[in-house]
Amino acid sequence: DLFFGGAFGGRSSQRPRRGADIHYDMTISFEEAAFGLETSVEVPRTVVCDHCHGNQAEPGTPIKNCPDCQGTGQMRYVQNTPLGQFATTRTCTRCRGEGKVVETPCRECGGAGTVRRSSRLKVKIPAGIDNGQFVRLAGQGEAGYRGGPPGDLLIVVHVRPHELFTRQGNDVLCEVPISFAQAALGDEIEVPTLDGPVKLRVPEGTQSGKVMRLRGKGVQDVRGYGRGDQLVTLRVVTPTKLTPKQKELLREFAQESGQDVQTGSKGFFERMKDALR
Repeated sequence: DLFFGGAFGGRSSQRPRRGADIHYDMTISFEEAAFGLETSVEVPRTVVCDHCHGNQAEPGTPIKNCPDCQGTGQMRYVQNTPLGQFATTRTCTRCRGEGKVVETPCRECGGAGTVRRSSRLKVKIPAGIDNGQFVRLAGQGEAGYRGGPPGDLLIVVHVRPHELFTRQGNDVLCEVPISFAQAALGDEIEVPTLDGPVKLRVPEGTQSGKVMRLRGKGVQDVRGYGRGDQLVTLRVVTPTKLTPKQKELLREFAQESGQDVQTGSKGFFERMKDALR
C-alpha cells in the first residue's frame, strides 16, 4: 500500500503564532530628526478580546471537540486505486484545523478572539535619526494567534527637506553667499546653524567654493557618539548691477592688478580669431 499525507496543513494550524508587524509612516522636520522628539501616535490594530480573552466563546459556554475530525483538526481521506490505497489528510473545514468548535460565539468579537481597536501610543524618536530609519515598539503590533506573542510596531521616519540645510551622515551642509569685497578683504559673517546663528571669520582672499568647518554643529549620532560638524560652502556672488562709481573703482583695481579691462571690447571668440591670424 502507498500512503501520502500530512502535507496540507493539519494540526500545525493549532500552534501559537506570532502576530504580524505594523508599519506606521511618520513625517518629521529636519530639526526634530536632529534633536529628537517625544510624541504619540494613534494606530489601528487587532488586540485580544477582553470579553472572551481570545478563546472565541461567550464566557460560561462550552467549547467542544469538533465532531467531524474528533478534535484532531484533520480529515483523512482514503482512495482505493488499482495501485493500492492513497491516503491524504486535509484541514477540517468545520473547525478550520482548530479541533474545537464554539457553540456560542463571543458577543464582543463574534468568535474571532480578537477585536480591531485604535490605540494611542507614546513614541520617543531618538536624536540623530535619519530619513528611512525606524523605531521599533516591541509587542505593539497585531495580536498573536492562539496565545502567540503580538507583533511589533515599526515607526518608519520620513524627514522633510530643509530650506537651508542638507545632511551627509552626521554632518550638516549649507551654502552661504558672500560678496566679492568680503572674499577679497575678509570679513566676519553670521552663519545659520541648528543651534542658531554663529559668527564665522572669512579669511582674506577666499575663493568661491571654499568649505569651512564648524565643529560640533552637526547632527547628534543616533547611537550617542557625539555630534557631527557643519560644513559651510562659501559662494562668491558676482554683482550684476553696478553704479558708475563702482565700475570706475573696479577698473582702477584691474589696472593696479595689471589687467586691461575694456567695456565693449571684442568678445572672447573674436579675440581668439585675431590671435590666430
